[in-house]
Amino acid sequence: MLTKKKKIIVLCGMVALLVVTGVLNIVLNNNVGRDDEVGAYVHQTLFQRQRQERIANRNQQMLFYDAIINNEASSQAAIEAAEEGRMQLLATMEKERILEGLIQAVGFNDSFVTLNAQNQNINVVVRSESLTEDEANRILAIIVDETGRSAQHVIIIPVG
Repeated sequence: MLTKKKKIIVLCGMVALLVVTGVLNIVLNNNVGRDDEVGAYVHQTLFQRQRQERIANRNQQMLFYDAIINNEASSQAAIEAAEEGRMQLLATMEKERILEGLIQAVGFNDSFVTLNAQNQNINVVVRSESLTEDEANRILAIIVDETGRSAQHVIIIPVG
């Protein structure tokens, strides 16, 4: 059972994460509101909303893993599984960040990548009216080279 001091520390940490999420939401929404073009506003909102939802979801997952790891009543097997899950989550987050950067480096203003561990699918959303075959192949090559997954598991969606 957690001591009173540990409970207070965990609670303070969760409150701090909530405050950070709220501040980010306000800052990002204020930045979106300054866009002059309606199309740019819609795209910024779409991409930012997806990123915010991903961050919030990942924060919840990390808190869940941390709660298991820090709980004195957790079995050694549960702690090891939580540590493994946490490491996989961190690796996934890093891989998504790298893929998004590489896609932007080949000429796309914005992209959003999600790696799905359960069905091996990789979803790529890029800001573009449409994609030429060459553009789609460049994105596909990046994803396949960086992840080692087959092309049949990659879904590329242009949003224009």
